[in-house]
Amino acid sequence: MSDHTINAEKYWQANLRLIIGSLIVWALASYGCAILFRPLLSGIHIGGTDLGFWFAQQGSILVFIILTFFYAWRMNKLDEEFGLQE
Repeated sequence: MSDHTINAEKYWQANLRLIIGSLIVWALASYGCAILFRPLLSGIHIGGTDLGFWFAQQGSILVFIILTFFYAWRMNKLDEEFGLQE
């Protein structure tokens, strides 16, 4: 295998790790905190309501937006590491 092929495989593996990690965080925030862990979070109040409801209504959306910016920032770093920057 050529160096270019090995470099491309390492880049893709790093990209997949980033995608899978982001999806896990998103799933924990949207499904975990909003649905599965809601009874545990009901005693914690934020903004006049319990934390589980907050995650269901707004928190998961904010986590998704933060993940989007994090993914873009991290992909730019990966592009620089592998010499693929624009």
